[in-house]
Order: sequence, then structure tokens, then C-alpha cells
Amino acid sequence: MADQSNPAGIGEAPARPSITAPFRHRIFAAIWVSSLISNFGGLIQSVGASWLMLTMTHRPDLVALVPASAMAPMMLFSLATGAIADGGDNRRVMIWAQTGMLLVSVVLAVAAFTGWLNPWTLLTLTFLLGCGAALNGPAWQASIGEQVPREDLHSAVVLNGLSYNVARSLGPAIGGAIVAVANVATTFVVNAVCYIGLIVVLLRWRPRPRERLFPREPIGTAMVSGLRYVSMSPSILSVLLRVLIFSLAGSAIWALMPVVARDGVHGGPLAYGLLLCGFGVGAVGGALLSARLRHRLGNESMVRWASFAYATATGLVGVVTNLPLAMFVLMFAGGGWVLTLSTFAATVQMSSPRWVVARAMAIYQTVLFAGLALGAWGWGNLATHYDVRVAMVASGVAGIAASLIGFRLRLGEHAKVDLDPHRGITDPEVGIDIEPRSGPVVTAIDYRIDPARTEEFIEAMAERRRIRVRDGARGWMLLQDVADPGHWTERFYSPTWADYLRTRKRMTVSDIAITERAHALTIEPPVVRHMLERPAGSMPNLFRLLRGEPAIVEPTVPPIAS
Repeated sequence: MADQSNPAGIGEAPARPSITAPFRHRIFAAIWVSSLISNFGGLIQSVGASWLMLTMTHRPDLVALVPASAMAPMMLFSLATGAIADGGDNRRVMIWAQTGMLLVSVVLAVAAFTGWLNPWTLLTLTFLLGCGAALNGPAWQASIGEQVPREDLHSAVVLNGLSYNVARSLGPAIGGAIVAVANVATTFVVNAVCYIGLIVVLLRWRPRPRERLFPREPIGTAMVSGLRYVSMSPSILSVLLRVLIFSLAGSAIWALMPVVARDGVHGGPLAYGLLLCGFGVGAVGGALLSARLRHRLGNESMVRWASFAYATATGLVGVVTNLPLAMFVLMFAGGGWVLTLSTFAATVQMSSPRWVVARAMAIYQTVLFAGLALGAWGWGNLATHYDVRVAMVASGVAGIAASLIGFRLRLGEHAKVDLDPHRGITDPEVGIDIEPRSGPVVTAIDYRIDPARTEEFIEAMAERRRIRVRDGARGWMLLQDVADPGHWTERFYSPTWADYLRTRKRMTVSDIAITERAHALTIEPPVVRHMLERPAGSMPNLFRLLRGEPAIVEPTVPPIAS
């Protein structure tokens, strides 16, 4: 399946180009059509898997584990796959992911036709499909910028989100009809066939090779870089906390909808598909109205009302017994879901520069799907021990409470931040032979300020520290000369020369503005020194050891706290 983590796009662009502009680019149009078909297949398969579990066992907690098993890989592996997407060939990653999901779908279909499936094998194969989606998702998002020029990027993201919601508005109903007319195994066959077109398109696509200024970071290092960036970005952290609370409280719809179809509205697989169809229609409406509502209400107010509508609809579905009325209520749930998550995703995307955007979105996915998976397990257990109506109403009440968090933790104004890379940064001059792996490299910047402006300087340097550490600097510290109070030194280190150059190239236009704020407080231009740490005393100690004498420990660069 294609991108599910950003279901409606990333928000309103400053100007409003035609929503159909990306279709002028042949590769985008081909991938969009084939991904739409793939999305249909994935949603048809999810209906079949959930209904099969319901027929094999009457336990709501096991039914809830079907979507949870598909979401768990997003929680477990998204950060690693985001690091792969930021540093690798996105097209190749997507081909491997789609091919893997095709093979798992074939195994799932064969097992269903032969009667080999049981609840745990079904959950295992669903988990493997989720692994493919976890590998595909970050690469899919990062590849949009390779399919269309920057001026069409916003419309392309909106169209990709719309593709999933169009499939969600019809796919579940088709899946329910297939189960009712044929059997569950047929839904797995349909899903397998739907991957083929997208794989063929990706195999024929030849994107422009990505320019690399530095060697690729190891996956472990890249993951740490992504976590460090997010942890030092307050606007992203606030979104992550809110999306975790929202998904924990609101996951009952995804976990218990098959049980609602059977016990709430007393229907079968077709009723289940129609309920999800109602949700999908509302999601499409929310996607189409998102830009207008965001312009009228603003991000924070829109998220607050949308999450409130989603929570209220969740509770109402738990007590409604009429199928058409339940579908109508779920339309509001679908619209609220899309409007809330699209705004959360917009804030993360617009708060992340291009070098780390896939990892930032992967962390967002990790938190989102962790909440959905853990919430599904919790609401499923509540429904098992009490009743599905109790679980749905409790989820709605929790969601209403969660919608109030916006009064204390507001979304940041990401539109005011310019995250384009600063083009004026050049590599420092060197007078020695130095390799990318040489290091550690210590950078010291001397400032001369008026002592009367010390407080202003410290405030500016606190923000400077956040940016340095966020971009990869280690052991940052600010030193004041005890004999000369106007003399200050900013010092940090990088493990290698390549790491230091990466840190410089990650500076954005907004970062430079913060740097200039600190420089404006200086009396004379700062003096920058780059020093390569050298071991001292190695050869003398060797001779002393050969003579049987104790080694002399000589000081090098003082240790720097990380």
C-alpha cells in the first residue's frame, strides 16, 4: 500500500496552484494511478483479514490485534527505514518493499485457500505486510520531491493523500462485497494483483541521481541524528505528544469496527465494508475542505474542533444500532481524522529541513502507529471483558478529553520558519592534510562583547546551542574568561572532519538569522578556529615502557561532555 501516514497532505501553500498541476509530470501521474490501485488492494485485504479473524474467533481482543499487527512495524522500524530513505535510493527501497508485500500476499492467499491459516499465522503474515509498509512509507514521502518540481510539491502531497482517501471511501465496501459473494481468500488474491502495476512503474522510473556532498551516514548514526534533531525541535515535540494522545484515545474505531458491524448494527462483512466506506467518504470530504478550513480557522482551532468531532463520533457509533445512521456518524469521524492528522503531519514536515525530513516523518509515524497499536490492544481488551459499546463510548470520552490539550500545548507557526539550506556557507580553509575520517575536530569561536550585554548574549547563545547540538555538534559549551569578562569562547567538537562539514551544511536560513543575532552583540568580529586533536606523548611513552618505566600521562584536549 502507498503512503498512509499523511492522509490529507501537508497544509495550505502560500499560493494556490492548481491541484491537478502535478499530473503534468508523467511519472507522477503513473505512480499516482498505480498507487491508487494498490491502496484499493490493501484496504480490500484489510477487510478480509479482520473478518476472517472474526469468523475464526469471537474474541474482540484478537480481532483488534489484526490492525495492531499491521501497525506495529510502523512503530518498531519506521526510524530505521526513515534513515534509509534519507540516505539511500528511494526508488529501490520502494521496489523492495512492494515486492516483499506482493510475496506475503501470495502466501496469505495460498494459506487461506488451503485452510492452513489460524489466528496466529494470520497475525504473523499481517505483521509482515506491515513491515513492508514501514519500509515503503518514508521512502514514498521522500520521493515526492523527485517526481515533481518544488512549485508542485504541495499539490502532489495533497493528491497522494487524496488517493488513499478515495480508496478508503470505496475499497472497504468492495472488500465486504467480495467476502460476502466469494470468500476471504479472494480478497488476498486481489491485493496481490494490485501490487503488480506499481512495481512495474517503479522499475521503469529513472530518477535523477541524488547529489552527495559527503559519504553516506551509517544507519545507526543517521537514526541518532534524526532522534537528536527531533528532540531539539520544540514544535515537533509538541506534535508528537499530541498525536500520541490522540491515537491512543481514538484507536477504537480501527480496532473494533468488525465487532461493531456484527454486534452493534447486526450485520455481516458487507455491513463492515459499508461502515468503513462511510468513514472513507468523510475522509475525502475532510481532505477537500482542509485548505479552506485551515485558512478560516487556523491550524490550532481546526485541529481542536476536528479531534472533538472524531471523538464524539466514536462514542456515538458505540450506541447506534442502525446501519445508515452509523455510516452517517462515521462520515464525521473520517473528516475529523483526516483534518487532525493532516495538520499534525504538516507541522512535522514544515518544521524539518530536507536532509532530515524522512527521519522526522518516520518518528512521527512511529509515535502515531505506536498509539494506534497500543490503543487497539487496550480497547480490544476492554471490549472483551465488558462490551464493545462500553469500549467505544470510553474511547470517545478519552478523545474529547484529549482534544482539550490544545489549550495548553499549541501547534507551532511553522510557516514563519525558513528551512531552506543557507547557500552562503563555504568550507573552512585548511593548512594540513585532512581526510573526511580525520578527527576529533574541535571548533572554538572567540567573541568580544560589552560586559553590560552579558545577559542578552547568554540568551542568544542558548538558542545557538540548541541549533548546534540539533545539527550534530558534540560537547557544546560556552566559556567566559575569568580575567577578561568581555571575552567569551564557544566550543564544541565533531567526531570526524566529515561530521563537522555535515553540521555546517545543515544550517538553514533561519539558523543564520539566529547566528546574526548573537554576532550583533559583539564589539569585534568573532574569531573561528578549527583544531584537529592530536595524541601527545605516544613515542616518549613507548621508549619508557621499553625501559620498564611507568608511562607519563600528558594532557590533550580537555574532555568534553557529550
